[in-house]
Amino acid sequence: MAPADDTPTVGAIEAGGTKFRCALGRGVEVLVSRRIATTTPAVTLAAVVDFFVEAQAAFEPARAFGIGSFGPIDVDRRSPRYGCILPTPKPGWAGVDLADPLIRRFGRPVAVDTDVNAAALAESTLGAGRGLESLAYVTVGTGIGGGLIVHGRPVHGLLHPEMGHIAVRRDPRDLSFAGTCPFHGDCLEGLASGPAIQARWSQPLDAIPADADAPAIIGGYLGQLAANLALMVSSERVVFGGGVMNSGALLPYIRTRTQGLLNGYLTPSRVRDSLDDYITAPGLGESSGLIGALLLAIRCAADQRSATAITTP
Repeated sequence: MAPADDTPTVGAIEAGGTKFRCALGRGVEVLVSRRIATTTPAVTLAAVVDFFVEAQAAFEPARAFGIGSFGPIDVDRRSPRYGCILPTPKPGWAGVDLADPLIRRFGRPVAVDTDVNAAALAESTLGAGRGLESLAYVTVGTGIGGGLIVHGRPVHGLLHPEMGHIAVRRDPRDLSFAGTCPFHGDCLEGLASGPAIQARWSQPLDAIPADADAPAIIGGYLGQLAANLALMVSSERVVFGGGVMNSGALLPYIRTRTQGLLNGYLTPSRVRDSLDDYITAPGLGESSGLIGALLLAIRCAADQRSATAITTP
């Protein structure tokens, strides 16, 4: 039986390259969750379905599901490939339909977006961007991705934002490194992602001494992205999350590089005088992606209910 306030029970999946985080929630309150290792599509998705079978038996059926996934992924609801992973370096996952196993097993609607758009939605609604009309969210980890929220809605277009693959100016201290991106070599992701840092310095960022060049170099590359976001989309806040950002050591370098590149060009006080409030860490910590997937499912359930009310005599 649904709770008295009719808060929907929904399912959420944060689908990552190394793990899937699954949850059944009443609204954004997580009732039960599980982490599932990302292995083969068949094994991983079967474990996801098994989790929701058990979770719904213990609580109640989900009205809808939300998936925030690594990409690239087809997020065009008009497309017959909606919810399918597009060509990706992740072995075996290209062409996999993430929504189909849930639809076939439970017969409920599924909303799909990128993991960073889901995190951006959560931060915009409940986190660092609450009360603002626009927000950009950047995750720096195994890859670099970006999501953009305007007036409460994730931005899509030709595909979805792929901020990690922009070209950046090379730091003079870093000219010999070829980069790790299989598509572009020394794009932002190829220079500043976790694997790029490991390849360049033979250790993760948090193991590199603070007085080494690495934080300034990586922060400088990410600052170029932040400056471009301020100029191109005029987002009211830029949030940096992901495993590489966990220590917080990069934020001062990102802010310094952004401010230097803008050089006083933008007039709002939080950009001109201090970037501490403009470039921030996630307000929801590591929960942004999963909460975002819950919000996708909540919106999907509401849309389904509205459509049913319109078509029912």
